[in-house]
Amino acid sequence: MGIIITILVVAWVIYMIIKKYYPQAVLLIAGIMLLLATYFIGSNPILAAKESSGSALLDIFHTIKALLSSRVAGLGLTIMSIAGFAKYMEYIGASKSLFAVVASPLKHIKSPYILLVLSFYMSQFLVLFIPSHAGLALLLMVMLYPILIRTGVSKLSALGVIGCAQYMDVGPGSGNAILAANICKVDPAVYFVDYQLSIFITTTLILGVVHYYSQKWWDKKEGFVGYNDSADLMKEDEGRPPLIYAILPIIPMIFILGFSPIFKSKIQMDVVTAMFLSTFISMIFEYARTKDFRTTLQSLKYLYEGMGNSFATVVSLIVAGEVFACGLMKIGAVDTMTSSAQNLGLGVHALIILFCIVIACCAFLMGSGNAAFFSFAALAPKIAASLKIDVVTLLLPMQIMTSFGRVVSPITAAIVAIAGVAGVSPVQVVKRTAIPMAAAVLVNVAFIIMK
Repeated sequence: MGIIITILVVAWVIYMIIKKYYPQAVLLIAGIMLLLATYFIGSNPILAAKESSGSALLDIFHTIKALLSSRVAGLGLTIMSIAGFAKYMEYIGASKSLFAVVASPLKHIKSPYILLVLSFYMSQFLVLFIPSHAGLALLLMVMLYPILIRTGVSKLSALGVIGCAQYMDVGPGSGNAILAANICKVDPAVYFVDYQLSIFITTTLILGVVHYYSQKWWDKKEGFVGYNDSADLMKEDEGRPPLIYAILPIIPMIFILGFSPIFKSKIQMDVVTAMFLSTFISMIFEYARTKDFRTTLQSLKYLYEGMGNSFATVVSLIVAGEVFACGLMKIGAVDTMTSSAQNLGLGVHALIILFCIVIACCAFLMGSGNAAFFSFAALAPKIAASLKIDVVTLLLPMQIMTSFGRVVSPITAAIVAIAGVAGVSPVQVVKRTAIPMAAAVLVNVAFIIMK
């Protein structure tokens, strides 16, 4: 009965998300339905006796309260502080200055496909400091897209590279990476350097070459001959602050990595502290530029607006996903899934790849790496324990593969946004991201097999 109910609830979740219903509500209701089913079936207690409210039925909502309390105080505050800092960087224009510094040498490269490859590499540098797929993609559309078009790159080739701007969620600023590090019980900086970095560098170098040949092949296949009409060009942004502002988005990364176990620092600085300290340093820069004390103080509201927006979109999604995951575990779906997978006779590597494919497909259907990863990440420790492997061995490739599924989804926010700016169909864009992401999957599978 529990399995039948689980199948029906999961099918309902997939249907509702495909139909673009609010995912937080869908996952939360699905989790409550599974916990209710667990209560009526009587297979497992909702909460342990020492954590119970005294009413088994009320424990369903007590579970939501407990998850919300723990996440807002820990991981949620980390993610909100990052979002607030990113919002402040957007307000003062520091991200544009960083891009201007990085992009200026690209204007002197004449070969359009070499420029395309270098642009891809540059975008992967920027993703460490602008950890938003949609945000970075739109910034690239403002600053990089006109340069690419002017040097003879086709519109769709440029969009193919920009769509892959955050093909992998990496760095201490990524919500998915922070959640993975939190579950693996390691510092986000350590997770990035010790686990993500080697895969990220290897895959990025390979994908640059893949973009060169795949975009060239597509251009030839679709008969692209170049642009001559200035109407195809976009205006470059003129509201950029001084170039010295380019250092501001990088400051948190310097603090987080510099004061971390990686460099054996006696001073420890967490992500939240780094974000608030970096914000106040940025306010000093802003006051020096504007000489307006009132406006500088007023600008701090953008930090809090960013934090609030992040709570409404990201933290709420994490909690809803964890309630859903809790329901799956309590009703016994995880135990059944892992035992069934093991009974298939597959080895550990094959099972990890299978779980990676499942979560990538979910990201594709949802159009969101966060929604898919937040829904399944909480299950990883239990699955890893049943497979007798370290949780990071399972969670790392799952976290990476989630991003690949998002980048080839025509309903992903970043893909829809850049397609709208360029006046093309999102389906045309994901045709250009599909081959590079297929190559990224093969690289990720190779890393899984080699471990």
